[in-house]
Amino acid sequence: MLETIPVTCDAVQGVAKECLDDGWRFVTMSAVQTGDDGFDVIYHYDKDLVMKHYRLSIPKDTVIPSISPVYFAALLVENEIRDQFGICFSDIVLDFDGALYLEKEVRAMPFCKVSVAQKQS
Repeated sequence: MLETIPVTCDAVQGVAKECLDDGWRFVTMSAVQTGDDGFDVIYHYDKDLVMKHYRLSIPKDTVIPSISPVYFAALLVENEIRDQFGICFSDIVLDFDGALYLEKEVRAMPFCKVSVAQKQS
């Protein structure tokens, strides 16, 4: 089992800044749907081959502050999580608006049990 440190939505950017200032490398982020109404987003950092992981548990429709202003490379995985799970990030440095890997007309997030369906009139 992965040992994680709980983090709140308000603290995500501050934790990223602390990690950067302390010499931690941003590795990636993981996302998993935890039920019909929630997700876990896990931030993975590395320093001298030691990993630490922060777990953010959020209800669906929560907008997460982007860490891409701190770690520029995070923009790719944040856009991917948006595509695959529908989780949105605020202040992302380059926002593909849900179309990094998916075409604009795709409305079902592949790894999300809850999807948006376009209503036909």
